[in-house]
Amino acid sequence: MTGMGDEEALARRFEEHRGQLRAVAYRMLGSLAEAEDAVQETWLRLTRTDADAIDNLAAWLTTVIGRICLDLLRSRSLHREEPMDETFVPDPLLRPLTRTDPEQEALEADSVGLAMLVVLETLEPDERLAFVLHDLFAVPFDDIAPIVERTSAATRQLASRARRRVQGATPSTEADLGRQKQVLDAFLAASRQGDFEALVAVLHPDVVLRVDAGALVRGRAASKVVHGARTVAAQALTFSQYAPSARLVLVNGTVGVANAPEGRPLSVTAVTIADGRVTHMYILADPDRLERLDLAAAMAD
Repeated sequence: MTGMGDEEALARRFEEHRGQLRAVAYRMLGSLAEAEDAVQETWLRLTRTDADAIDNLAAWLTTVIGRICLDLLRSRSLHREEPMDETFVPDPLLRPLTRTDPEQEALEADSVGLAMLVVLETLEPDERLAFVLHDLFAVPFDDIAPIVERTSAATRQLASRARRRVQGATPSTEADLGRQKQVLDAFLAASRQGDFEALVAVLHPDVVLRVDAGALVRGRAASKVVHGARTVAAQALTFSQYAPSARLVLVNGTVGVANAPEGRPLSVTAVTIADGRVTHMYILADPDRLERLDLAAAMAD
């Protein structure tokens, strides 16, 4: 029977790995709530295990949370009657543009943008696990193979196939935060002024806008995918009355926009930028999921 002191010591050891586990689960699941649940389940499994018999706690914990996430992804696939709707936008990671938060920075280390998370949602569960653990967290294929119940060679092929999909479908984006900010400042200024042509100028001609307004309205007019600069600019002007309350924040480590008029969460927008223009916009406007995000803290600057 584990004594109180032993459990406290084990809890301290677990806390040293919590940030890493949360990062793994978030990249696997694209959901902050599910990631937290997966971390908690990992802790519960650790408490039911003889921790003294674990040679490498970090590797053990990563394997366990990998299995938990894989089971969740397989369950999603099994119960999903239709393919993932093309309007789906994963949970964003938010923090202020200037202030730092060590815990959030750990979650965003080697940050995965929303654009990549959207692509990860299209992968098969085993592919996603192999890619995330190997390519994003450098877990050896020999350690991943038992989780997906395949040989190391077959697991390598899973990751390779996923890598091709991810590289082929994830849009590249401007890496410099200063240049990202310039583009979004121009976008917000044009929105606030109701300047249609200025909006068009900051958008790539083939820009793609993805709006996720939530499961209850997904598939109806509120959730949509819009193509083309003039169409997207017209959509932006429709909501121009909210532009004054919009603030620049960091969304998954890149500059984005959060909007909460009069403290009411309205939307979070992530973008990809190339050659000084917005190529993709990802807007989360699902009221239920926005309520679980701390927009006020991210917009505090």
